[in-house]
Amino acid sequence: MAHITEHIELAPYTSFGTKAVARRMVEWSTTQELISYLRTEGKQHLAEGWTILGEGCNTLFTADYNGTIIRSTAKGIEIAEENDNEVMVRAAAGEVWDDVVAWSTERGLWGAENLSAIPSSVGASVVQNIGAYGVEAKDIVERVEVVRLDTLQTELLSAADCHFGYRDSIFKGKEAGKVIVTAVYYRFGKCAEPRLDYGTLRPEVESRGDFSPEGIRRAVIAIRESKLPDPKVIGNAGSFFKNPILPRAQVEALKALYPAMPIYEVAGAPDSLKIATGWMIDTLGWKGKALGRAGVHSKQALVLVNLGGATGSEVLALAERICHEVKEKFGVDISPEVNIL
Repeated sequence: MAHITEHIELAPYTSFGTKAVARRMVEWSTTQELISYLRTEGKQHLAEGWTILGEGCNTLFTADYNGTIIRSTAKGIEIAEENDNEVMVRAAAGEVWDDVVAWSTERGLWGAENLSAIPSSVGASVVQNIGAYGVEAKDIVERVEVVRLDTLQTELLSAADCHFGYRDSIFKGKEAGKVIVTAVYYRFGKCAEPRLDYGTLRPEVESRGDFSPEGIRRAVIAIRESKLPDPKVIGNAGSFFKNPILPRAQVEALKALYPAMPIYEVAGAPDSLKIATGWMIDTLGWKGKALGRAGVHSKQALVLVNLGGATGSEVLALAERICHEVKEKFGVDISPEVNIL
């Protein structure tokens, strides 16, 4: 049966490490455990308010949470289908995302290597549509297994059903609060498909001379470790802000004013361009600076950090200050990638 803990301290369960207490946490290790809980105590608990917590690497609690935290501890990575060209794998929602990446690259399978070392659970990988180095979860997701809360039945959603967008999915929109992800099916390729044309990935891989999935994984990890803080050492949630996608004309006008501003094409959206929030924050002089006990990382301006003892409210105050200054100077609205509660 599901494990229920009342009045639980959340700092150990989030990468920011800010103090907050939840009314209760419910941990389930099988789909049947989840369904049984939802049929019994869960009816009342969820009516009082609830949220899902994965690895806690994309959530900031700004106060105590007077509701129920649903957390999957379900594990398992297994081959569901295989042919000469591809392998489809079912991974349980509670699996650590990077363990899935390691599983695939160790077997010489292609598709997830660019997404190495992203702190996430499998369930959160599709809710957030995690991405890095020119690849997103949507590129390898085949289908998503969920429990629908109104019927307590399992259902399989195709990748198309999930309406993936930039750090977005149907699970943050139409299906928010209506389903719980229990597993994800990923499709990996057996044939070489290196995707290296993003940032410094290609030169890093070329310098190492290993173009295998495992070699690319090691290169990605090295790049990330060189510029992103370890949450075990300094509290953070990785990139705190999204990179805005704006009309091409607006971005071109900004580029004329700020020639050094990095811009990126957006696949499938020829009339839009993406701009770098980190560059704007850095240009404002925030990199390495602090507001109280919350600060901006010295190597990556997209990352907000807990300098020691910061509250969630202090981190949020810093984020809001940065948003205001970006809007004031560049006329651009930026939004958090992190789930703020």
